[in-house]
Amino acid sequence: MNYLFPLGAVLIFAGNNVVNRLAVGVLHPAEIGFYRWLLAGLLLTPFMVGSLRRHWGEVRPHLGRIVVLGLLGMAVYQSLAYYAATLTTATNMGIILSLMPMMALGLSIAVLGTPLTRGASVGALVSLAGVLLVVSGGDPAALLHQGVNGGDGMMIVATFAYAVYGVLLKRWRPPVPPLLLLYLQVLVAIVFLLPLLLISPKQGASLAALPLVLYAGLLASMVAPLLWMASIARLGPGRTSLFFNLLPVLTALIAAWLLGERLTGALFLGGSLILAGVLIAELWTRPWRQ
Repeated sequence: MNYLFPLGAVLIFAGNNVVNRLAVGVLHPAEIGFYRWLLAGLLLTPFMVGSLRRHWGEVRPHLGRIVVLGLLGMAVYQSLAYYAATLTTATNMGIILSLMPMMALGLSIAVLGTPLTRGASVGALVSLAGVLLVVSGGDPAALLHQGVNGGDGMMIVATFAYAVYGVLLKRWRPPVPPLLLLYLQVLVAIVFLLPLLLISPKQGASLAALPLVLYAGLLASMVAPLLWMASIARLGPGRTSLFFNLLPVLTALIAAWLLGERLTGALFLGGSLILAGVLIAELWTRPWRQ
């Protein structure tokens, strides 16, 4: 039963990659990026005001760090993903996002002083080969002439931003309840995404936009993070993080079903290499110095 928590979270995250694509032509990226967090903020506020008052003494010294976390994890990451969805496929987005654990591991080595392991070194090379296959469409040599697709490039930057967020969250985590920390980061996203909304083109509200905003604002912004936190409490961070490796597979299956995206040999091989690299890094933990 405990495994339903991480499985549910990853399934929602995978579905959100497809929602990013479904939003193209229905809502401008700045619109859905802002409205999802506004909805989450409005729904959470009645339940979190009291908690914020009780814990304000612990929150206040960490406000600067909370702002940085909210910018990276909520505003920058998800906004870039919405813009990337206008230029690339949901399948590519899911595959590139699966690089996040590898990026986080590299940052942990550089920032937190985590020992460099043999698995991390080998896994990074294997995952890099997979990324090159995915972003080049199976022809890495073409990157020398054409460069990286703009959507894939933005998704790589978005994934790196989320990896930085994860590392900083581990290093800075304020001594406040997880749900309150999530709420504060949602507020940061609302404040900083409002100017982007105001200066961006508008496509306006519609019946087609409503289920997309509801999915992003309710399931992806609130339910999935709570399921993920519950999984960490029950299974531990290590076992929970392994379920993240299901993200590209689930994204590809949902995208093929709802969007008709085709799974090519290059996507299959590239995604397999990325996953293999992540697993090598997570399972082969012997440091080089031994």
